[in-house]
Amino acid sequence: MRKGNNIFISSWFGLSVVCMLLLAGCDLIQFKKETTTQDPQRVPVARVNRAFLYKDELSGIVPVGATKEDSTVRMEAYINSWIRKQLLLQEAARKIDINEAEVERKILDYRYSLIAYEYQAFYIKQNMDTAITAGEIEQYYKDNLDNFILKQNIVRATFIKVPKTAPRTNKIKDLIFSTKDKDKDELKSYCLSFSTAYHLVDSTWMVFDELVKTSPLVEIPNKIQFLKANPYYETSDDAYLYFLRVKEYRISDNISPLEFVRDDIRTIILNKRKVALAKRLEDEIFNTAVREKGFEIIK
Repeated sequence: MRKGNNIFISSWFGLSVVCMLLLAGCDLIQFKKETTTQDPQRVPVARVNRAFLYKDELSGIVPVGATKEDSTVRMEAYINSWIRKQLLLQEAARKIDINEAEVERKILDYRYSLIAYEYQAFYIKQNMDTAITAGEIEQYYKDNLDNFILKQNIVRATFIKVPKTAPRTNKIKDLIFSTKDKDKDELKSYCLSFSTAYHLVDSTWMVFDELVKTSPLVEIPNKIQFLKANPYYETSDDAYLYFLRVKEYRISDNISPLEFVRDDIRTIILNKRKVALAKRLEDEIFNTAVREKGFEIIK
C-alpha cells in the first residue's frame, strides 16, 4: 500500500493461502494413490518413473469454447506442472520419512477451510453493506491518527515536462500561476499538445518522488529542504524544460492529510466488516447447534 503503515491485516485474506495449500494437498493425495504399474484401461499422457498421469484426469483443464491453440497451451502447461510436482514429491519420499496420517489430517483441514471460505464468501456477499459515509471515514481517521504517519513527502502541485523545441514555453509560468478559467483551460490544452509528462494541481495529493520521477528533480538530495524553500522551481536538461509549482506539501514522519488516505480507510472499513460478518456467521451456526443440541463432546 503506497500510503501510511500497513494498518489492518485481515484474516479474511489469509484464507487465500488455504486455497494454495489445498492444491498442494491434492497433489499429495494423487501421489499417495499412484499405482506402481500402468492401468491398461486408461490412456496415459505422462509418466514420472512409475507414476502415471492419465488422459481422463485432464478433464476440466480447458474451459469450454477455448481455441485449439489455447487448449494445447493449457494442456502442456498442466502436464509440465504435474511432472515437476511428481519429481519433487518422489524425491521427498526418497529423502525423508513422510507421516502419511499427518499429511492426510492436514489435507482434510485444508479441505474444510476451503469449504468454509467459500461459504463465508457467499454469506458476506449476501449480507455485506458496502456503503461508507464520509463521516465514518473521518471518524476512523481521527481515531487512528497514529496509523497514518507519512513515509514519504507528498505534494499538491503542478508539474510540467516539455521539449525545449515546444512553442511558447516562456508563457508556461504565467499560465501555471493564473487563476482565470480560460488560462487553466489553455494550460491543459498546451500540456495535451506538447508535454511529455504533466500533472495539473487539483485536490489530489501525490508522492513527490513519483511526481518528478522523469526529471532531474528526483536527484535532489534534501527534498524536505527543497520543498520548504521552493514553492516554484524551473530546471532543464539537454532535451527538456521542467516546471514545478508546489501549492501544498506534507513532509515524511508527519500525519497524512485525510484525502491522501481516504481510499485506504475505505478499504480498511470494508475489511473489518468482512471479518465481523465471518465471525457472526460462525457464532450464528454455533449458537443454533447449541440450542438444537447438534453436537456433543464425548468423554
